[in-house]
Amino acid sequence: MSSFGQLFRVTTFGESHCKAVGCVIDGCPPGMQLTETDIQPQLTRRRPGQSNLTTPRDEKDQVVIQSGTEFGVTLGTPIGLFVPNQDQRPHDYSETDFFPRPSHADWTYLQKYGVKASSGGGRSSARETIGRVAAGAIAEKYLHTAYGVEIVAFVSSVGPVEMPFIQQMRSGKTDPGFFTLLNEVTRPQVDADAVRCPDASASPAMCQEILRAKEESDSIGGTVTCVIRKVPAGLGEPCFDKLEAKLAHAMLSIPATKGFEIGSGFPGTAMNGSVHNDAFVSRTDEQGQTTLGTTSNYSGGIQGGISNGENIYFRVAFKPPATISQAQNTAKYNGEAGVLAARGRHDPCVVARAVPIVESMAALVVMDAVLIQHSRTMSTSLLPVAEKKNPLMYGI
Repeated sequence: MSSFGQLFRVTTFGESHCKAVGCVIDGCPPGMQLTETDIQPQLTRRRPGQSNLTTPRDEKDQVVIQSGTEFGVTLGTPIGLFVPNQDQRPHDYSETDFFPRPSHADWTYLQKYGVKASSGGGRSSARETIGRVAAGAIAEKYLHTAYGVEIVAFVSSVGPVEMPFIQQMRSGKTDPGFFTLLNEVTRPQVDADAVRCPDASASPAMCQEILRAKEESDSIGGTVTCVIRKVPAGLGEPCFDKLEAKLAHAMLSIPATKGFEIGSGFPGTAMNGSVHNDAFVSRTDEQGQTTLGTTSNYSGGIQGGISNGENIYFRVAFKPPATISQAQNTAKYNGEAGVLAARGRHDPCVVARAVPIVESMAALVVMDAVLIQHSRTMSTSLLPVAEKKNPLMYGI
């Protein structure tokens, strides 16, 4: 469906070449200061036409809050967000009347609905993510205001070019500099680079890889790494709604994604448990309270499906964009063989623009988990204290 979340629920609307896209957000707490200026920065980071590494489609992606606030404060009622589509070129897609584009959703949408959008990818287009990013900006504001949560994503690979930590992890080694990066990297540092890679040794080669694909009328894939800092411990549900399962659901719902790994991920399968286990140590939190932390963080901040208070970090794989300008041998809808040379404007690599989308989906997952946990702790607080000898719960 087109909705995501349980208590903080987001429904997106719009197609790639319709009049507008946007979303409706239900469950945002009342009393939070909110204007378009809180939402626009992430949409601007996502928008097309940012550099010669992205699609030249010229969209300003200016958001308008249509409901759910008054005098710049949330009312607790549904928030409607609206973003017009301005630079539409439906005529660029006339060939899709005859050809399902290779690796696009033209054929599958037609099989599912019996009809499809005649231009662009319709709902399968990355323009749909505008609503996600706008909603994520609101979730992120609440999380940062209430808990100081920080979410930063960055490009960690493009094609065969990888940041050094990936290569080391694949060989079963740990790069201490990677964990320092997770603790310290900021969005301004990420945005200072056109590829959005904070590693000066890898970024130029990534840029060249994208430009090479563009010059050859081709495309290339890559990965985005994301860290979520200052996440409260105790978020997530046992079994089916584990926090990493919800993150995987969120990330793999983003267009063009093909893989997700959290913490040590696939390289962790080559490690021994004696190395991989995250031992506990005593720590003092920001409020001066004694708590537990871990000496390492191969778990990626989640154990048993529940956040443990450490940094949550994960990596998302994006395939090469399906739209390329090269002529491709394929078949028409009627089965007749033919050659398709797609027109239109497209990204030679999506990862740089995917960074704010990954951050926003992470914010939606954590926001929903926070509200679910709030409902549990509030319900428990109304009950008399049970006679149990649990030192953490009852201060014994």
